[in-house]
Parts: sequence; structure tokens; C-alpha cells
Amino acid sequence: MNPLISKSIPSLARYSRFSLVDVSLEEAEKTASVFTKLYPDAARAAGEHADAMRAAGVEISPLAGLPVSIKDLIDVAGETTLAGSTVLRGSPAAKSDAPVVKRLRIAGAAIIGKTNMTEFAFSGVGLNPHYGTPVNPADKFEARIPGGSSSGAAVSVATGLCVAGIGSDTGGSIRIPAALCGIVGFKPTARRVPTAGALPLSTTLDTICAMTRSVDDCILVDSIIADNPLAIPDLPLAGLRLAVPQTVMLDALDPHVAASFAAALSRLSAAGAKIVDAPFGMLAEAADLNKFSGPESFAWHRTLLAHHEAEYDFRVAKRIKTGATMTAADYIDLHRRRREWILRMEEALGPFDSLIMPTVPLVAPPIAELEASEEAFFKANGLLLRNPSTINLLDGCAVSIPCHAQGSLPVGLMVAGPAMADRKVLAVARAIEQSLQAA
Repeated sequence: MNPLISKSIPSLARYSRFSLVDVSLEEAEKTASVFTKLYPDAARAAGEHADAMRAAGVEISPLAGLPVSIKDLIDVAGETTLAGSTVLRGSPAAKSDAPVVKRLRIAGAAIIGKTNMTEFAFSGVGLNPHYGTPVNPADKFEARIPGGSSSGAAVSVATGLCVAGIGSDTGGSIRIPAALCGIVGFKPTARRVPTAGALPLSTTLDTICAMTRSVDDCILVDSIIADNPLAIPDLPLAGLRLAVPQTVMLDALDPHVAASFAAALSRLSAAGAKIVDAPFGMLAEAADLNKFSGPESFAWHRTLLAHHEAEYDFRVAKRIKTGATMTAADYIDLHRRRREWILRMEEALGPFDSLIMPTVPLVAPPIAELEASEEAFFKANGLLLRNPSTINLLDGCAVSIPCHAQGSLPVGLMVAGPAMADRKVLAVARAIEQSLQAA
């Protein structure tokens, strides 16, 4: 672990960027299953350049020279994008960096490596039979899942190896591991960040975004990868109307999650926030509407599956093949029904500043339990995806912030809103974060 990177990005300004990168690279080489590839020469060069520019009195980006990781499904020029799989070995190399990688390089970020992930991003658990499963650093006594699919990205931040982990979020793949590992994850409105150069899971729902150690750090990284800095207002918590949806989102909560979330609500209420228990009955429709990933991923994978299915993680192949039977008429109708549902949800959201709910209803299960039982795996996967995937269906934006007591297993509180409400959601999340940290 690089102990300095437990700090926020602005607080690292006085440190040598080269030294931070060097320590992170040394530690990354010792950390099992987190990275699939390291870029030591380029990362150290970025650190050296940032130090030289600062020494010359040149103003640099706050992210310049700081260690950042990118998920293994994002293109880097000159190499094959594997997406946590072995199936694509030997496929053509990417001709150019993905737009988000280009933007990070322009900002001077030291990209230290590509991070491990669920194969082809198809699970919220984070298991990977090809490259190993990154261990959640929150529990020193038992190996627990990191969450997925951006598993290595989360661990790279939670262990202090990186200031930010760039990943993707189709049904919660940023917010789930952020919640389970005790860090912050922000899913912006999907259209704000280009998905070009990222291997797709669902062309309807895919979002490129980041995990960091604070809401402010997420705001900074978002401004770079979206190439559109948002002016986030300082909102007082007092008077904010925060809706807690009573349909589905609070079902089957683990006792520790329920207690942590209730304690957070009490602190927010004491600080003057207006906590409103709101029905949001249309949330009961979400499970039947959220069926884009199957057919859209099957369209991309069908030729590979026909020739290489035995090389896939069987759990991933099983889920992809569920999309083989949807007709074109049903797919078109699904889009229509989603649009109508979004309009009803946005109308119901009108009186509130944000939705708040547990990011996921359970704490990170032990890896061994989910590796040993397909039934346990799919049960946990369904629960992990349930709450965050609803916001993807909404075409919304959301932030997961830690709300657990120090020393206990991580629990995430999710702040969410409709499409293009990113400024408001981030402002509310920052106000909540500050209140919870002050408690």
C-alpha cells in the first residue's frame, strides 16, 4: 500500500509525483490479481514530467503525475483489450487509446496499469477464474469479494495504490465495488462520458466512470474524462428533501446494512435534512424492464460463443446466452416501455432533491462461499445488482458513499437522480459525505 494515497487528490499536491508513482508500482507488483498489466515506464515518465513542470512554475492539473488505474475493457493503443478474459488473446490490438485514456493522458495522469475485472463485465460479484479474484481489503481476517465488475479498479483505490480507478458501470459495476470496499463511486449520466474504445456489455446502459476516496475527487476525475467540468454548488444539508424509496430498494437488507443506513438517516435528519419515506411503486416494474444486457451482449458475443464457449467463465456464458431468445419486436417494445417508465419516474422525483438508499443490500460475502455454490453466486449477484441497476435503467446518475461505522464492514449509501442531474446529485452527495464524516 502507498500510505500517502490514503489522502485526497488536492492534499497530495506537495509530494513528488515520481515518488508516489514509484511506490505504487512497487506495491502493485506484489498485489495479487488486482492488475492484469502494468505500465511502469510510461507511469514514471508522467510522474517525472509533472514534477519538472511544477518545479518550473507551470500550473499543472491536480491529477498530473498521480497514479490512476484503468479497467481491462478500455483500449490502450498497441495492445489487445482482453476484458478479463482469455478468449480474445490473439485478437487485433487497439489502434488508438480510448477517448477517456486520451483525456487522462492530456491531464498528465500516471496510468500505472490495467485492472482485473469480471470477465466481460458480466457480474456484480467480481470473481475471475482466469486471473484470480482481487481480495477486498476491508476484512483482514477473511477473503471477501471486492464486488464487480470493476473489481481490480476498486481494490487499486481502496488499498491506496491509486487515487482513482477508471471503470464501467452498466448495472452498478462502479458503485457495487465502491460500496463493498468502502470508497466513493460516481456513475454519471451515461451520455456525458464517451464509451468509444470500451468493450461493450450493454450499448443501452454502459457508462464509463470512476472510483476515488472522496466525492470531490470523483468530481475532479469526472471533469477530465467527461471533458466538461461541472460547477458543483455548496448545498447546505438543512432543508434538502431526500426520498427513501419504500418499494424493493429496502427489501432483504443485511442487519449490518440496515443498521448502518438507519444510523446515517438519523444523522442526516439531525443535521436538518428532510427524510421522506416515499412509495415509488413503479420501482416494482424495474426487474421486468431491465433486460437489455442479455440480448445486447449476445449480439456481440454470439460468434465467439459458437467457437469458444468452453473458454468462458461458465457463469458469464450462462448469463450472456439468456439474451439469445429475445425477438426484435420484444427488444423494440422494451425500449418503448423503458422510455415511458423513465417519464413516470422523473415525474415522481420532481418534489425531491435526490433519492437515497443503500447502494447494495448486503455486505461483501466470502469469496469461498460464492466459488463453491452456483446458487449462492447468482443469489448474491442478483441482490448486488438490484438497487444500482435501477438507476442505469432510469438513465440516471448516482454516487455511492461510505456510511458504515469505522472498523466495521463497509456499507454504501447511494444518492441518485434522473438524467443530467449530475450537478445536483454530486452536491447532495458532498453535503451528505461531510455530515457523515463530521459525526
